Amino acid sequence: MMLTELLGIRVPLIQAPMAGVQGSALAIAVIKAGGLGSLPAAMLDETGLRDELTRIRAATTSPYNVNFFCHQPLPVNAQQQARWRQALAPYYQELGLAADVVTRSASRSPFGVAQAEILAEFAPPVVSFHFGLPDERLMARVKEQGSRILASATTVAEARWLEARGVDAIIAQGLEAGGHRGHFLSEDLSLQQGTFSLLPQIVEAVSLPVIAAGGIADAKGIRAAMALGASGVQLGTAFLCCHEATTSPLHRMALRSDGGSHTALTRLFSGRPARGIVNRLMRELGQLSELAPPFPHASSALAPLRAAAEQLDRGDFSPLWAGQNMTGCHEMAAADLVQQLSAAFRD
Repeated sequence: MMLTELLGIRVPLIQAPMAGVQGSALAIAVIKAGGLGSLPAAMLDETGLRDELTRIRAATTSPYNVNFFCHQPLPVNAQQQARWRQALAPYYQELGLAADVVTRSASRSPFGVAQAEILAEFAPPVVSFHFGLPDERLMARVKEQGSRILASATTVAEARWLEARGVDAIIAQGLEAGGHRGHFLSEDLSLQQGTFSLLPQIVEAVSLPVIAAGGIADAKGIRAAMALGASGVQLGTAFLCCHEATTSPLHRMALRSDGGSHTALTRLFSGRPARGIVNRLMRELGQLSELAPPFPHASSALAPLRAAAEQLDRGDFSPLWAGQNMTGCHEMAAADLVQQLSAAFRD
């Protein structure tokens, strides 16, 4: 079955869910333009999730995607937090912050019963998962409401694991992709591959539609992915500068700067590897430093630093998520971007 038929969309183009830099407005714009708009739900509480879904349902009757994380939450470790705060202490002092200041940061909750109950009210046409899948009981609930299920794979082994557990299509996330890596079977980053190496291997290994993600920024990249067997593509970085995105002025400026093309994987901002523009914190503490507590507990101690630095128009402590290919990131309406990219499917 073609991806357009499977998901009920006109163009096999998915806007990647990007927590922290978008809400329903970007998703709605992409949906109306014929692609699959995505709502990132990992940082939304129950009220926020219901409100955003209500906005989407009021704006369109076309299919949309709701994305969730599936990590195993770990309890806060006081010793790890103390070590992390000690590493950050010189920055607190530099910015004139009290060492014990507390600023609430957005939480990242895994998909659970509460989220499943809200989804049952809306029955979104598509639900996607990052960091694996929820347990079988929750998966069954999502399937019973008629939602198609997508999930990210960063290795062939993960793709086979997802196929065996009943997903409808697989997102092959290459190493170039911005934001959090979707790996879940192994923490070994040496197993991660670039999109155009990973994609044909996953296409060969599974019988499901495969969606290419990572490093794709324009029609040429889309054609290359389709030539390697992709059934569709997912783009994130290209949408970061769209009018409907909530990407901050500071983040947009970083994307356009000379150093914006220098990205790296880092654990510092959340405790889990994610790709972003290299900034001061990454340079000085080490991009994959073990000082950062496990996901998602690294962000709370960074929140006061981020807020103080951003007041000074500095992104020293901000997660400036972005993929390796920023050539398609321009200030424009999301519908116009979708129209430009759609040309690749008409050729």
